[in-house]
Order: sequence, then structure tokens, then C-alpha cells
Amino acid sequence: MTQPSFGVIGLAVMGENLALNVESRGFPVAVYNRTGEKTKEFMEKRAVGKNVTAAYSLEEFVQALARPRKILVMVKAGKPVDAVIEQLKPLLEEGDTIIDGGNSLYEDTERRTKYLESTGLGFVGMGVSGGEEGALNGPSLMPGGTEAGYKDLEPILVKIAAQVDDGPCVTYIGPGGAGHYVKMVHNGIEYGDMQLIAEAYDLLKNALGLDHNQLHKVFAEWNTTDELNSFLIEITADIFKYVDPETNIPLVELIMDSAGQKGTGRWTVVSSLELGVPIPTMYAAVNARVISAYKSERIAASKELTSPSVSFDGDKEAFVNKIRDALYCSKMCSYAQGMALLSKASQEFGYNLNLAEISRIWKGGCIIRAGFLDKIKNAFNENPQLPNLLLAPEFKQSILDRQEAWREVLILANKLGIPVPAFSASLDYFDSYRRDRLPQNLTQAQRDYFGAHTYERIDKEGVFHTEWSQIP
Repeated sequence: MTQPSFGVIGLAVMGENLALNVESRGFPVAVYNRTGEKTKEFMEKRAVGKNVTAAYSLEEFVQALARPRKILVMVKAGKPVDAVIEQLKPLLEEGDTIIDGGNSLYEDTERRTKYLESTGLGFVGMGVSGGEEGALNGPSLMPGGTEAGYKDLEPILVKIAAQVDDGPCVTYIGPGGAGHYVKMVHNGIEYGDMQLIAEAYDLLKNALGLDHNQLHKVFAEWNTTDELNSFLIEITADIFKYVDPETNIPLVELIMDSAGQKGTGRWTVVSSLELGVPIPTMYAAVNARVISAYKSERIAASKELTSPSVSFDGDKEAFVNKIRDALYCSKMCSYAQGMALLSKASQEFGYNLNLAEISRIWKGGCIIRAGFLDKIKNAFNENPQLPNLLLAPEFKQSILDRQEAWREVLILANKLGIPVPAFSASLDYFDSYRRDRLPQNLTQAQRDYFGAHTYERIDKEGVFHTEWSQIP
């Protein structure tokens, strides 16, 4: 048996599946888990007959690996990653590479990369998207950090990544925390996508009165269109088909309407504020999850704060199409915000991100994979300096053709008292971006009035301050 040079630490579902993916592509693997029973169970069940070497101590694990060692760490983000690094470091030799495949904060990855590179070791912070199925059969991979470490990994990564028409869904993202930064923004876009789909569902169900069979049909049809064909639309259609065998009620209607989050959406919002890049659709998505957690308060409030006593009385089929158009326009705005944030981060942190290539590797394996990512890739290939995706010719015309329907959907939602925070935030983003004059001239006047913060003028150069109470 060939001695493995690739090892996996951490045998939860993602770690197990990535180890099996690597082995299935012809690369022998060594595995280690802090709890030996977990390693034993893996070897006796899923790893039977496979080219997998088990180790029950870190020393045994490192010794089992051929040099240069490539060690994928799949443990909980934060202090556990630092703990594993400190335990591994004395056992490794110059040229070995540690890969963090969890959802780590990019700032932690920056710190770890500098620390390990200074000792002659490589560190790759690698975003992995696709869930447990993607990890096993082909995820989208976003590796950044030590470029030499990536080069050692590349023959393996291009084999285990999802494969699309223009290549494997992996590329070297950039130095330091670039890989985890891109994965963080990917997750922010994912938050926006999921919230937009939830709002479309809310309108279809509670404004138009569609039942679960009709909802399945609508989303299945939307998934056949160029605009909305995507993994999230596909699984949404499947969800509406599932009827709980115990109650004979669609299972989705029995699920508590209180959503969780693991932090990447919040991190994206914080980073956007620090960099001064507006991503209102993602803000709205994060806030929607936060307010959903106030379940008991919402139940109490629903008994006292009544909704408008109106209902929809128009052409349902025509309005379903308008909701589809509103979803597509809002989705375009969400991706435009995400790509704008990546562009600014690339400049600020020296990542030198290739937005066309990032769009390409999101076409397969990952949660936000969608047909229109090919159009995004083409837009940035045609103009790498494109300031905003909404200005790309194809997207510009698509949104202009659909904006009337988009606005009608928001009018109906407001009349019926159905919250559509992400739809609204997307439209507000579009309307703010397309305006050559916003009311912040008044904001600047107020700031100068109460705090002498000064302002600029549109008719002359310079910085000005006015004693506003001394009216001439």
C-alpha cells in the first residue's frame, strides 16, 4: 500500500466525507480523530476495503504521512483550530502544509498563515461549500494562503472538486485569509438567496393562497428557467413535495419558524460595514433570522397588532410570474452586492481576487450554484474592472425589463402586511445606486450644524463650514 501524504483530522460528517472523496480519486489517506472510538467506527464501517490508514495519536498520524505532508483539519472554528495547530507544529517539518477546511473567520486565517509561514510550514485556509453530499461527491473549494502549499495540494483538489463544463470548481483564491473571506461572502450571498426564496414562498402561500402541490409546481417550473435555475430553487421544490407521514400535513408547515445561523452571515455584514460597502439584502437576511428567534414575542404581538383587512383579488397566474421576476431582480442585486464587497476586500487586503474565476468555481458543488453564474463569469471576463454587476449589459437590461413587476410585488406585500425585507432592501439598493442625487446633502448639513463636521459643495472646490443659526 502506498504511504499516504494526505491526512484528515476530525471525523465528523464533513471530515469523513472529504476523506472518502480523496481516497475515491486514487489518493491514499490517513485519518485521526481526538476520540479514538470515532476513528474505530469509521474504519469498521465507511472505510472498510478502502485505502485509509487509521491513527490513534497525533504522533502516529504524522509518522504515517509521506512528505511533504498535507493535513486537512476539520474541527470547529476558533480555539479548537489553534489547539490542533499547536499540537501539530512540533511534529511537522519544513514544507508540510496544514489546511483548515472549516468556516473560520478570515482574520484568524490571516494570523495563522503569517505564524506558520514564519516557521517554514504552509497554511491553507480553504472554504468548502456543498454540504455533506458535496464533500463526498465534489464540493466547491476556495483555498487561499500559502501558494506553495496550494501547489502541493492542487493535484488532489482538482480531482475532488465538483466538475463543470469549464473545469474543476477550485482555484487558488489568494494570499492570507482570501479563501475564507470568499467563503464568508459566499455564505452571505447564500443568506440573501434563502431569505428571498422564503419571501417568495410567503407571498405565494399567504397572498395568493397556493397549497403545497401548487408551490411544488411553481418552484419546479422556476428551476427550468435560465433566470432561476439553481440548487436552492431545486431543493425548495422538493421540500414542498414532502408530506409528514404521521400527520398527513406538508412537513414544512410543521417546522418551527425560528432560523439559526453559524456566524458567517454576521461576519459578512460586519466586514461590509468596516469596508464601507453596502450589502442591504444580506443585512435584511441576517435581521430576518434574528427576528424569527423572537417567537414567543411574535405570538403575543400577533394578538394585539392586527394586519390590514385586504386580500388579493387579481390574476393569480399573472402575479406568480411577477413574483418570479421580483425574485430574479432581487437575486441579481444580492449577487451584485457580494461581488462589490469582494472587489473592495481584494483592494483593501491585497488579495488580487479574480471575480470571473470565483463565479466559475461557484457553478458546481456549492449551495449557491446557479445557472446565471455563467453570465456573471462572462460579465467579469469581459470587464474585470466592472464597478457593479448591475451595469453589465445583460443584467442591466434584465432588471430594467422586470422592474415594474418587482415594484408591483412590493406594493401588494405592503398592502397585505406581509414582510419582504430582502425584496425591499434589494429594490432600495437598485433605486439608490441608480440615483445621481440622494438626500444625504441634508444629512451633511445636519452634521455640520450640530457638530461642525464640514461639507463639500457641488458648485465649487473646497471644504466648508457654516454657522447655520446665523441666517443671512
